[in-house]
Amino acid sequence: MHWRAIVRLFGILLLLYSISFLPSILVSLWYADEQWPAFALSLAFTASAGLILWLPNLREREQLSVRDGFLIVTLFWAVLGMLGALPFILGLDWGVTDAVFESISGFTTTGATVIEGIDSLPRSILYHRQQIQWLGGMGVIVLAVAILPLLGVGGMQLYRAETSGV
Repeated sequence: MHWRAIVRLFGILLLLYSISFLPSILVSLWYADEQWPAFALSLAFTASAGLILWLPNLREREQLSVRDGFLIVTLFWAVLGMLGALPFILGLDWGVTDAVFESISGFTTTGATVIEGIDSLPRSILYHRQQIQWLGGMGVIVLAVAILPLLGVGGMQLYRAETSGV
């Protein structure tokens, strides 16, 4: 295992994911639904975690193996489920279980929900839910494979880990 390279890549992926909170902040400001602080805190926390993981390993350039790719994909899905739940926890005062369930069901595109009266939710939260489902549908790691080569990170190991039958 190439631990420093794995941690570096994980930091980059968290930094990229933190950007996804920006549209939710804009939607919240546009509709004045007062949810923007939850998204801003989520963005700050996610970006900070990404920087903490990335900066100490900035110069690490080891080639990742398929085994490393499987580990990254597995951990990233678990961490995304928790980070995607932050706006639900911070903005709606949901419990951790309901928020993480909603987030993971979005990223896995199962369509399951724990929300009653979904139409009464703030528009920015509804946007966040749909964005999570879109990211899950597109395959977060597949999107990262398209972006990471531009950053000098090989992505074929992640792609193999993300797709079935390869």
